[in-house]
Amino acid sequence: MSDRFLTDLKSTLAGIEADGLMKRERLITSPQGAEISVGGQEVINLCANNYLGLADHPDLIRAARDVMDDKGFGMASVRFICGTQDLHRELEQKLAAFLGKDDSILFAACFDANGGLFEPLLGPEDAIVSDALNHASIIDGIRLCKARRFRYANNDMGDLEAKLKEAREGAARHVMIATDGVFSMDGYLANLPEITRLAREYDAVVMVDDCHATGFMGPRGAGTPDHFGVDVDILTGTLGKALGGALGGYIAGPQPVIDLLRQRARPYLFSNALPPSIVAAGLEAIRLVEEGIELRTRLFENARYWRDGLSKLGFDLLDGEHPIIPVMLGEAPLAQKMAAGLFDEGVYVSGFFYPVVPHGKARIRTQMSAALTTGQLDRALTAFAKVGRDLGVIK
Repeated sequence: MSDRFLTDLKSTLAGIEADGLMKRERLITSPQGAEISVGGQEVINLCANNYLGLADHPDLIRAARDVMDDKGFGMASVRFICGTQDLHRELEQKLAAFLGKDDSILFAACFDANGGLFEPLLGPEDAIVSDALNHASIIDGIRLCKARRFRYANNDMGDLEAKLKEAREGAARHVMIATDGVFSMDGYLANLPEITRLAREYDAVVMVDDCHATGFMGPRGAGTPDHFGVDVDILTGTLGKALGGALGGYIAGPQPVIDLLRQRARPYLFSNALPPSIVAAGLEAIRLVEEGIELRTRLFENARYWRDGLSKLGFDLLDGEHPIIPVMLGEAPLAQKMAAGLFDEGVYVSGFFYPVVPHGKARIRTQMSAALTTGQLDRALTAFAKVGRDLGVIK
């Protein structure tokens, strides 16, 4: 390989390091859970997407293990060749019923689902109006599509309407509004009641990525539309967060949408089918969500307790009702130091900084789980108080 090429890469990496933006990975030697083992140390985990605590749930482990005896380990094929088992269709139909849609289609991850959604459905005569803080996978999926692109300021309904008017004045054939249901860096919810109202007024399709809501938001745990009591046209989501925390994404929506995606969504057509163990565990996760509200209740009790505790200590928090509770710190080096100090005190968190969030908006994004106990949260609050004072974040 060219020496100059490698030298340029090393220079870029050195710049990332010098700016305090280098991301490092720690090796976990235990299952994912409320407490995990890292480097021989037991730490409270406050940064997993394990909202319902199902990542190490015995029922999911049992379902994944047992199905391999009957269905095998992997499919070794894409779906349309010889990669579709009855189990895949069972999960797709179960997801669709849970979300109130005609059908759904499985992908390796929601990143792939969002990457494959837009291009088959929309062409150069169409328009997509996208929230400025949408997830990278939505942004990348839109880039692959030839539709005209409009971006509105985060959750700004006046700006959304202005962009819808502009798209319609430009004689767009079809218009799609694309938004996260929950903006994962902030924990803010999209204003779906107003978005759906504007969609009706301007004859637009509404697409929502509900990765950080499926399984626990709303009376049934069916996500942000369930939470607000509204209907949206297309939902994308994941099995990799509240629904077990492994992998797997999906798109749910009207039958013609799903049928066309089976024919033309490239990540679906050119990626292996999900392994049977993941599919079986996904079915079990939906069963647990549908059969009880105890985990959801515990999750939001923990979120309220944690938010109140941090507020009383004097930390700068973003307002919200979601189990994502960011602690705002400002600069990347401070976020890195805070995360390192908390680890030394037995709390596992990660610093979030540019390019994940804007410059000057670095933070510790804490996330609640139904698996956490009040005792663990109290220990974590003690650690936050100590490290926060040591670094001058709080008095």
